[in-house]
Amino acid sequence: MTTVALAVTDGMLHFELALAMEVFGSDLTHLVNPWYDFALCGPSAVQVGRFRLEPDHGLEHLTRADTVIVPGWADVDQEPPAELVDAVRQAHGAGARVASLCTGAFVLAAAGLLDGRLATTHWAHTQELARRHPRVTVDPDVLYVDNGGVLTSAGKAAAMDLCLHLVRLDHGSAVANTVARRLVVPPHRDGGQAQFVTTPVPAPGNHPLAGLFPWALQRLDQPLTVEDLARQARMSSRHLGRHFKSVTGTTPLQWLLAQRIRHAQELLETTEDTVDTIATATGMGTATTLRRHFARTVGVPPDTYRRTFRTRTRPGPLNGERHP
Repeated sequence: MTTVALAVTDGMLHFELALAMEVFGSDLTHLVNPWYDFALCGPSAVQVGRFRLEPDHGLEHLTRADTVIVPGWADVDQEPPAELVDAVRQAHGAGARVASLCTGAFVLAAAGLLDGRLATTHWAHTQELARRHPRVTVDPDVLYVDNGGVLTSAGKAAAMDLCLHLVRLDHGSAVANTVARRLVVPPHRDGGQAQFVTTPVPAPGNHPLAGLFPWALQRLDQPLTVEDLARQARMSSRHLGRHFKSVTGTTPLQWLLAQRIRHAQELLETTEDTVDTIATATGMGTATTLRRHFARTVGVPPDTYRRTFRTRTRPGPLNGERHP
């Protein structure tokens, strides 16, 4: 998946467009060489918010891309341009992986790519997407949905999550986490090969749990309990649960499990450690426990997951990198 094309026309949301350009269009060959061959594709000069962009290629170039990304569509009350819908449909027919960011899902739905599939979009527009496209199963609660060749995301921050998820699928979690650090965003909202990704993550900021998350992430090898977390956060277990629900959308134990699975994925990709060793390093205790939770969450056993990444080009060492 080395060629990424960003499909644009008048009326796209500039935030989602810009973050896709930042992730895939930046020169990150110091991480992986080659990085993505990025192209901006549109019918002509396009107006995006207050900005006017000159595409590199016409929309017909989408059929040459490995991955096509459709940014958010501003006016969801109107049908997206037919030429954009047709170009995206043709790109998918040619074998491209197609991903929408935020309300870009309306373009994919109009192209028929979401029929019979689970999808998501910005929570404020999920009902409208479901009403206009009844053959699409719309889930308003997830961050993004990975159907393999077709992916959709919720709004704003979740669009970044999906972009990092694509990097992770292509280059592994170590590279994706490095890209996230470069962009100063959390690297933890991923779901590996799970089809439907709902793993929540705390957003950085000034909230009562800001200091607790890094403390817990450094101790994933330990059998942490809710009481341990509450003690560290200096609050009762009940108050901890309320804050966790508010900040992450889930419970303390569910969040811990998600982080243990994420860490196991990274170890499977980047080390030769046995499953028993990884179970200990992630606080799972035994290989049996790790295999059970890993398969249920990711969708495949740890050994299968490792073999999948062994068949891909392994990234070079990340030591000595410089981050702005």
